[in-house]
Amino acid sequence: MKKTVLSGMRPTGNLHLGNLYGALKNWIALEKENYNRFYFVADWHALTTGFDNSKEIPENTINMVIDWLAFGLSPEKNTLFVQSLVKEHAELFLLLSMITPVGWLERVPSYKDQIAQLGKAKTSNYGFLGYPVLMAADIIIYKAHYVPVGLDQVAHLEFTRELVRHFNNITKARVFIEPQPLLTEVPKILGIDGRKMSKSYDNAIYLSDSEEETAKKIKIMFTDPRRKRKTDPGVAEECGVFMLHKIFSPKQLQDEVKEACAKATIGCVECKKKLTENLNKSLKPVREKRELLINKKEDVKEILVEGSKKASKEASKTLEEVRDAIFSTNRLR
Repeated sequence: MKKTVLSGMRPTGNLHLGNLYGALKNWIALEKENYNRFYFVADWHALTTGFDNSKEIPENTINMVIDWLAFGLSPEKNTLFVQSLVKEHAELFLLLSMITPVGWLERVPSYKDQIAQLGKAKTSNYGFLGYPVLMAADIIIYKAHYVPVGLDQVAHLEFTRELVRHFNNITKARVFIEPQPLLTEVPKILGIDGRKMSKSYDNAIYLSDSEEETAKKIKIMFTDPRRKRKTDPGVAEECGVFMLHKIFSPKQLQDEVKEACAKATIGCVECKKKLTENLNKSLKPVREKRELLINKKEDVKEILVEGSKKASKEASKTLEEVRDAIFSTNRLR
């Protein structure tokens, strides 16, 4: 039997380089493997901390999927769908909520961190507390064998595995399998201010940025703090500019920049100029495809509608097993 891979993204707007090379590139690489692949727009998850911006979610959904397609994710090789168009997720979320101890939710690694970061006003709701249960439902309703994650996200998947064991032990039905992390290499990408690239930090370079906008952002990027003057030697591996060189520049240029930085024979201005040329050159065909897709939004919607229908068929099979496990096969229909 073909094994299944599943992952999703919250529709918070256009994608930046961290999204593209931290997740999407790995999704595309998995197209070469013999898996059933489901990738979804997690629009219900976006409501847990962004309900006040809910009107933006439909447009963000289309824009995000346009970025997926422009970057090269194939709707023919993968099932692309929208979470809220597959109502079975909501029913499984409800049923799993009935057996999930509150203490489990309160000890999820990101729970207190997110409260500290976002504040109680955005996180004092059941949806936020129950986020891991909905995440578990998203995964196990397709009986996903693998979830592509970076090493720092493995702990989040353990909640889903624990909930699977709990459900199977209570019902004795063994409906679900425990999903395993599919560890993927996630390149370190820093934003223009030296912190992790993130929309919330307003430090990101987006696929939707023009060549001119990209050049302006790279021009003000933080570099190795050792290099206060051009004659000061630096360590390329600790510079956000060089981290992007490692993705977008030829290996020969990477080696040259690394050596020149250490010897202080190249300045940061020149280094950034070389990066800008290679980054814009690499993204040019992707941006061109993106422009075409922007004018074909109805086609993008159709891809998501058809993908959601396919996902719903798979999800309904599992949900029928869940209902039987809970209520027995003699239940009212």
